[in-house]
Amino acid sequence: QVQLLESGGGLVQAGGSLRLSCAASGRTVTNYYMGWLRQASGKEREWVACISASGARRYYADFVKGRFTISRDIAKNTVYLQMSKLNPEDTAVYYCAADSGCPVRSTYAGGKGTQVTVAS
Repeated sequence: QVQLLESGGGLVQAGGSLRLSCAASGRTVTNYYMGWLRQASGKEREWVACISASGARRYYADFVKGRFTISRDIAKNTVYLQMSKLNPEDTAVYYCAADSGCPVRSTYAGGKGTQVTVAS
């Protein structure tokens, strides 16, 4: 069983940046894709980005391309999401997930998430 703990969220002004972290414990996620999803209030959860097990391949939803960067530290069992040029539409709870492929599925997002709020 993999436990996922997201952190790094907060309140930021439009145009600003945040870096989210997701630490996995309980079992190594070395052989898994890791990714991020988000859920805005009143909306369905949506996939944001994911990265292959080796870190060589990265995939992004169209609405974050050029603004967000996903990375992972295999030794630390941690995945990151560097977010820049944030806008109010990015306000959501962000979750990470470990899955066998990309896009990562919401079913495998087991943490409580981290709230990102972008003020206009």
